[in-house]
Amino acid sequence: MGAYVVYFVPGGIAMSMFHDLTMNAITGEPLSFEQYKGAACLVVNLASQCGLTPQYAGLRTLEESGAVKVLGFPCNQFGAQEPGTDAEILAFATGTYNANFQLFSKVEVNGDGACALYKHLKREQPRADGEGDIAWNFTKFLVDGEGKVVARYEPGVAPEEIQAALREL
Repeated sequence: MGAYVVYFVPGGIAMSMFHDLTMNAITGEPLSFEQYKGAACLVVNLASQCGLTPQYAGLRTLEESGAVKVLGFPCNQFGAQEPGTDAEILAFATGTYNANFQLFSKVEVNGDGACALYKHLKREQPRADGEGDIAWNFTKFLVDGEGKVVARYEPGVAPEEIQAALREL
């Protein structure tokens, strides 16, 4: 049985686990997710050599809309489609797709090496079949401004299709 820790802040509002996280930006510096309090976030595992890579353009458009902060996490666990270094991934994302959203260092999303963020996301929003693991690149999780994981979108769901859900937030 796992232990659970509940954090409380002044005013009696529990902080979310999401906003407690700190992850490394693709450029190496640690970024606290506390900065995303009050903002909807779309968390996406990325790959630059995938058939779905053109979704980078839609993610850029979502970021530009101001309705959501896109947080991109390169991952090499699916078909070895993200083999580059962080510097190579950043050069590809900005050079090919003019990516304007926050990119993070490469992570693992499944298995024993899965990062804390993805363990949390999968636990909060398993797939429709009840399985938690990420099936492929470009799986998306929508997190509201309070840090609640409110939706999961499988890889085939284009970023443009998520606009309606963003209006509801």
